[in-house]
Order: sequence, then structure tokens, then C-alpha cells
Amino acid sequence: MRHALITAGTKGLGLQVVEGLLEAGYSATVTYFSDKEKAETLQQKWAHKKLQLVQADVTKKEDLQTAAAQALSFAGRIDLCIHNAGPYVFEKKKLMDYSEAEWAYMIDGNLNSAFYLLQQVIPVMRKQSFGRIVFYGFQGANSAPGWIYRSAYAAAKVGLVSLMKTVSIEEAGHGITANMVCPGNIMGEMKESTIQEARERNDSDTPIGRSGTGEDIARTVLFLCEDDADMVTGTVVEVTGGVDVIHRYR
Repeated sequence: MRHALITAGTKGLGLQVVEGLLEAGYSATVTYFSDKEKAETLQQKWAHKKLQLVQADVTKKEDLQTAAAQALSFAGRIDLCIHNAGPYVFEKKKLMDYSEAEWAYMIDGNLNSAFYLLQQVIPVMRKQSFGRIVFYGFQGANSAPGWIYRSAYAAAKVGLVSLMKTVSIEEAGHGITANMVCPGNIMGEMKESTIQEARERNDSDTPIGRSGTGEDIARTVLFLCEDDADMVTGTVVEVTGGVDVIHRYR
């Protein structure tokens, strides 16, 4: 049984990924930040599956090291590393309005956290001669765009694109792939919703006519994690319903 380590998988975009993996027969170690009630709900719902919940703050190296160690102890292997967690400052700020602490929080949570995770999981994956690494970005991250009022988050995620591509080449000979999924405009309750639920609502801002959902992201992640998906590596996958192919003049 292949084992997945997933950060921030008890709610939001990570929830459908975890449930999709469990349904597909994977076992999982899932981190959560502070919402213990959500973690317990997930544990109870999937009590019949091999599932471990671990509290972790992804901005802290020690927490990530502990999560990886617990995943390995729990399952004896780590086949998938899905880094769903990514701190975000919702207040719109220009670069010069960020404090040093806020800047460090964004970089630690969205870029340095990936480095610390990779340090832990790649040696395990090399021994197995198999691994699937999936990071999350934002729409358009592959082209390194500017993002006004989101400088810290954008800088970290664009850096993560380059890191992902580099790792995909460095580790290809070990049977390890690395890719990034970039969700489109998936807001609020749609993060935990299904495709069918989204089809019941019209979204005129998206070319296909419906909002993206957590299930859309989960289906993409599950494909990238398949044994036979080894031809897809170093790739940024846009999951936007076509929004990313439109150039809007403002």
C-alpha cells in the first residue's frame, strides 16, 4: 500500500485530496495546523482506513521533520509528498508595508517549508526508487508574473516553481517525479465542494461556466501520483476552467 504525506489536509483544498487518496486505496499521514475538531472529524469518518493525523506548523522546520518521521514510522514508507499548506496574508499590502515578520512567515511557509520537507522525504523515496512530489502554486505562477499587493506570497510560490523543476530533473533517475498544481479562482465553500455541486451554479467569470472545486484539484493530484504518471514531471498544471488562457486588458 502506497503512503501519502499531505500537509494541511483536513479542510480547504487539501480535504478532497486526502479523501480521494483514501478512496483510491492509499494510506495517509495528514497534517493540520490548529483545528483539532476538523482533524478528529476526518479521523472518525475514515476510521476504517489507515490514516494518521499530525499537528504541524509548516513554518517550523522541526514540525515538518516530525511529521515526516511519523509518516515513515506509521507506514514504513513515504511514496507521495503533497505540500498543500501555504500561508497567505489576506490583507492587501504593498511590499513596503510588510513587516519583516510577515515576509519571513510567507517565505518560511511557502518556500522554505518545501525545502525542509524535501530533505526528509527524498532520501526515503530514493531508497524505494519511487516518489511523487506535488506542490501548489497560483494561477500563472509558471510565468513569474508580478502580483500587486501579494509580493511575498507570489515571490515564494514563483521560487517554488523553479525549485520543483530543478528537483524533477535531479531526482528523475531515482523514479521520483515533481510537479505543481495551480488552482484557479476557487473560493470559500467551493474548496471542499464536488464537481457536481459546482455544475449546479453558474459562474460567468469562468469559460467552462462553473467554478473550480476541491474535487478538480484532487483529481489532478491523484493523476500526478499514479505509478504510470512518471512521464509527467517538472510540469506546472493549471486547473482554472480556461481562465488562465484569457488575456484581459484593464
